[in-house]
This record gives sequence, structure tokens and C-alpha cells, in this order.
Amino acid sequence: MWSVLLVEDEVFVRESVKEIISWEELGFTVIGESGNGTEALEMITRLSPDLVLADIVMPGMNGIELLKQTRQAGMNTKFIMLTCMSEFEYVRQAMEYGASNYILKLSMSVNSLRDTLRKVSSELDASAQPVVNSVTEEIVPVDDEVAVVATSGFQSLLEPVGEPVVTHPEINKIIEYIGQNYDQDISVKFMSRYVMMGENYVSALFKKKTGHTLIHYLHGVRMEKAATYLRETDLPIHEVGHRVGFANDNYFIKIFKRWTGCTPSQYRHRP
Repeated sequence: MWSVLLVEDEVFVRESVKEIISWEELGFTVIGESGNGTEALEMITRLSPDLVLADIVMPGMNGIELLKQTRQAGMNTKFIMLTCMSEFEYVRQAMEYGASNYILKLSMSVNSLRDTLRKVSSELDASAQPVVNSVTEEIVPVDDEVAVVATSGFQSLLEPVGEPVVTHPEINKIIEYIGQNYDQDISVKFMSRYVMMGENYVSALFKKKTGHTLIHYLHGVRMEKAATYLRETDLPIHEVGHRVGFANDNYFIKIFKRWTGCTPSQYRHRP
């Protein structure tokens, strides 16, 4: 299932969008909703949804700024923008930042929304297909979530992200915190407050100093810990996910498979 975050300040519109679509039939699951862009940005960095449905015009941070900051944080989350007919300049800006599509709220129908979701689902399916290097047998998913799979199948091991050698004190502080608290609720917003720096600056600086986005690095640490639990304990899969910081079982399984090429259960029972 691909995960979706709904962002719309009009509760009626948000509830309507949630109710009129049979999300699971289209391969999606709604993991959260928000009525403003600032809250939505925090949820995006924390939950890493595959798709965000966002209104363009909202109080505070609008949908364009939300999309822009998501991109600046190094995340390739798909966006579908909800708009009124008078907002086409905003639509143009959204498409420049890589929005997948837009839907006119005044003429929105179940069929138009369903067709758009099918299109995005196809894009997500295509982006999830690994690119194989025939020399090293390295499988690199296009969204930079790196996994190495050996030709012998499930004997593959995670490629550890390792602890980067960094001289910047604030980035080292973040790395140390993640290493000790990977099972906690960690977001870019939280870490920026922890080191008393701006969110955008922390995102850009972490990527520059480590070569990873903060969330990607966090996922790597969590996946290494999860692999250890799976190899060395008989804990249920959902408990393993919980112990490494995932409240949602399906999301844990999806991220684990993205990194290793197999589900946690398959990894545990590999030959």
C-alpha cells in the first residue's frame, strides 16, 4: 500500500475526499490528515508519506510553500494539488516544483480523483523498480533508499549507513541522538529544535555533511537495528517495528522491503 497524507484547511472538503474514494482498492492507505501547511510539513518529515494531497491556498504556509520545503528537505514525495479556478499561477509554480497533477475542487468528481490516483500509483510503482548494476549486483531504488541484494537471494544483508565522520558539532549531536533514541518519534522539526537551528538549514546542512537526508539516515539506523532483532530474536514483526520507532506495521514493512528487497518475515527465514 502507498501511504497518503491529506492536507486541506476546509474540513468538509477533507472529509469528502477521504470518504468518496475506496483508497485500498487503488493501493493507497490514508495515514494522516492536517488542516494547515506548517503541521503538514512536520507530519511529512516524520511519516514520509508516498503521496500528499494538498490544498494550494491555506492560512499560514500554503500548499506551494509546503511542496517547496518538502523538496528542500530532500524528499521525493508525490504531490497532487487541490485548487480553485482562479489559482492557475499557483498551479504553474506547483508543477515547477514537481507536483504530479492538480485537481479543480469546484469540479472534482470521484472519477477524476480516481484517475489521478491511478496515474500517481503507476508512477510510484515505476519508481520503486530497482535499477540493477550487472557488475556488482547492487540494487539501488531510485528514491535513494539503498539496499544491497546478493545473487544468492535472502542471504543479503543491509548495507549499513554507518556513522558518518563529521566535524560539525550540531550534526554530530543529531547523529548521536539518533543512535541513542532511534526508537523515539524523531522528525526534522524536532531535531532542529534540539540543536536550536532552523529546519531548512538543518536539512541542508545534514545532507551536505553526511551525504544523506536526515530521514534517510534515521531509516538506515532503524533498519540496521530491525535486522539485528530479526536475526537474533523471535519477537513478532510488529514488535520489531515498534522497537525501532515505527508505530505503523505496514509502513515498517514497506520501508524494510525498500532497504533489503524482502519483507521482515522473508528476511528472518532466509536460507
